[in-house]
Amino acid sequence: MRRAPIIASAIASTLVLAVLLVLGIVSINGDRLGFGTPFSSSAGSDVFGPQEGEDADWGPTQTFDVLEDGSLSPAASGLAAEVWDAFTRVASLDFAAEVILTYTVGDSQESDLLAYVQQDAERPQYWHVAANLAGAGDMSYLLTTLIHEYAHILTLDLSQASADPSCEVEAPSEGCWFEDAYLQAFWDEFWSGYGDEAPALLGEESDYEAFYLAHEEDFVSGYAAKNVEEDIAESFMAYVIEDVPDPGQSRVAAKLAFFDRYPELAAIRERIRAEFGDQLRPVWDP
Repeated sequence: MRRAPIIASAIASTLVLAVLLVLGIVSINGDRLGFGTPFSSSAGSDVFGPQEGEDADWGPTQTFDVLEDGSLSPAASGLAAEVWDAFTRVASLDFAAEVILTYTVGDSQESDLLAYVQQDAERPQYWHVAANLAGAGDMSYLLTTLIHEYAHILTLDLSQASADPSCEVEAPSEGCWFEDAYLQAFWDEFWSGYGDEAPALLGEESDYEAFYLAHEEDFVSGYAAKNVEEDIAESFMAYVIEDVPDPGQSRVAAKLAFFDRYPELAAIRERIRAEFGDQLRPVWDP
C-alpha cells in the first residue's frame, strides 16, 4: 500500500476510499468467497489485478472472482471476457452469479484440455470454472465445450449427488448419486449392462479408447466412452445442439431423447438454442 509519512494527512482520504472499496467488495460477496473476516488477501482484486497462478496443463493462469451479480473482479478483457460472456449465456447469468465462485483462464496451444469445472472442496454448493483461451477461437467449438462443462454442474451438484466424502460409491463416479439423480437413471439405462467391461473412473486412457472401439455406435464421441459422467455431459451437449431423434433409431438417439424426460433440462435446451441460434454446430472430438 502507499506509505509516505510526511504527507500522511494529505493522502488519508485516498486510503479511506481504497479501504472502503475493498471492504465493499468483500462485504457484498463475503459469504460466496468464504471470508470469515472483513478483509482477506484475495479481496480487492479490482485494485491488484487477477490472481496469478500456475496450472500443470496450461502453465501461467489468471483467476477472477465471480461477484453476486455475475460480473468479474477485476473486470476481464479481450478473449477472457468473451469466453466468460459465452459461459454466462450458456448457463445464464443468474446461474453463474449464484453458483460460480471463480473463473480461471490459461492460454496453452500445447494442451488439449479445453476447460473444466471443479466443485469447491469446502463449500460444495459452489463451483470453479476454468478455460483454455487457446481453444476459444472457434465459437461453435467453444460452445460445445461450455455446454459440456455446464452439464457436469447440472448432473453433479448437491441436488444430484451427496457431498459426504464417506458415502459409498456404487458406480464409477466422482460422487454418490441420489436415487432420483440424472446420472443414476443414465447409468441404469445405458451403462449398467457393460459390467466389468466399463472403464474405471481413474483408469488409463488406453482402457477407454479400447472400450470405445468395441462400442463405437453407443457414443456421440470417443471422449464420451471415458466414463458415465463424461458420457452424460457429451450426450447433453449433443442434445442441445442436435435435433432430438426417435429414440428407437440407435443407442445414441436414446441417450439424446433421455433428457426430454426432464422438463427442466428440455427448457435449458430451448433457452440455449434460442440464445445462440446458428452458432450451435456439432463439432465433435475425434
